[in-house]
Amino acid sequence: MLKPVEAMSAFLVMIDIQERLMPAIFNKEEVTANSKKLLISARELSIPVIVSEQNPKGLGATIPELSEILPEGSHTFQKNEFSCCDNPAFGDAFLNMRFTSGTTKDTAIVFGVETHICVLSTVLHLLNDYGLNVVVAADASGSRTEANHVLGLEALRSTGSLVVPSETVIYQLLRRAGTPEFKKLLPLFKQ
Repeated sequence: MLKPVEAMSAFLVMIDIQERLMPAIFNKEEVTANSKKLLISARELSIPVIVSEQNPKGLGATIPELSEILPEGSHTFQKNEFSCCDNPAFGDAFLNMRFTSGTTKDTAIVFGVETHICVLSTVLHLLNDYGLNVVVAADASGSRTEANHVLGLEALRSTGSLVVPSETVIYQLLRRAGTPEFKKLLPLFKQ
């Protein structure tokens, strides 16, 4: 059963939003804009972030628009595996975050590229191996083709993870209007 998304128990997993990969992503502008919103919200709400970079020698580093706004203390690791969870650096970052945060982190908010490969593989492991509640920010995830993105989202829904827009994720984290955090983050959603 899905649980409400709460800032105290959440962490973000940003997957492979990299310099040489993003130009090939069909919805790259939307992925970048919504990833920014998630990272700004994480910084404001003190939510930890784990970042993966797939083969950075070939695909480059995380795009500057996002690497420059990562919250302090974010952990970035390099991988060749499709699932972040298959890389020992992810497990180390996860354990470190759990023990240093002072609260149980049992909700992973996942986004990145590609939806049908690395995002899906990571979500399956977070659900099955880590036993976490998983939320996928659908509009902060993308693939090289729209069809693969859509099929990836369908597969993610079938896993039992919550697949919603990034705005829904952020409002779930905020929980109520009128707070200082709400007022600070509200401009993210004004067009």
